[in-house]
Amino acid sequence: MLICKLSRVFYSGNRNLAKKFLIIKVGNTVESLLDQGCDFEDWFIAGLGLEPGEVLVCSLHLGESLPPIDSVLGIVITGSAAYVTEEEPWNFIGADFIRVAHQRAIPMLGVCYGHQLIAWTFGGRVDFHPEGREIGTVSIRLTAAGKEDALLGELPDPFIAQASHKQSVMQLPDGAVHLAANEFDVHHAFRLGTSTWGVQFHPEFDDDIIRAYLLERRETLLAEGLDVEALLNAVAPTPQAGALLRSFARFAQNLV
Repeated sequence: MLICKLSRVFYSGNRNLAKKFLIIKVGNTVESLLDQGCDFEDWFIAGLGLEPGEVLVCSLHLGESLPPIDSVLGIVITGSAAYVTEEEPWNFIGADFIRVAHQRAIPMLGVCYGHQLIAWTFGGRVDFHPEGREIGTVSIRLTAAGKEDALLGELPDPFIAQASHKQSVMQLPDGAVHLAANEFDVHHAFRLGTSTWGVQFHPEFDDDIIRAYLLERRETLLAEGLDVEALLNAVAPTPQAGALLRSFARFAQNLV
């Protein structure tokens, strides 16, 4: 079921805020879902198991200023229709913030574009996947390190998740721990240090959301040679992947 129309809390720059989770938006969802009042922050707030008042939302791609790092309990970086390889100016602003957060061991989870942005920040290589787009409900397996990971180790092996991307992390940053892969994308998840994660799949997406993506992009997908009906028929609920967000919230809260 889609989660929509949560009241949003944006950083004003003028308030003395207790530490909160920060959602760094780097894009918006598809038009059909925006028309329903849904966007990435709604799904992340719900998936993290938080109240809107416990979360700051910063639309980095729209030029909003990031909050003071000392006000942040944990960070989630969203997906986007943009491409990391375009190297928009806000990518560099985000990268500077990411480096400081990582240095301070503030728990951080990058999803899709966010996953790629973290990898790019630390010297990994991001590019268009040579096989094109991955979209729909996909099966992902854990590496040996993934099975022992504080976050992904709670998932079954293999697990299914929703995915939608054309670019991928083609080379991990030095020192990254490889956590998950599938036949399409070898780098579906990684960790840097003890508290920075990137996942290519979308734990915030449910089956209704990915179905909306498939329907909205039907003509584009057909032009790319994908079997949209088969992808729609293969869509399935992915509550175990979704539980990753609640695990991330607990991880960050337990560090306080």
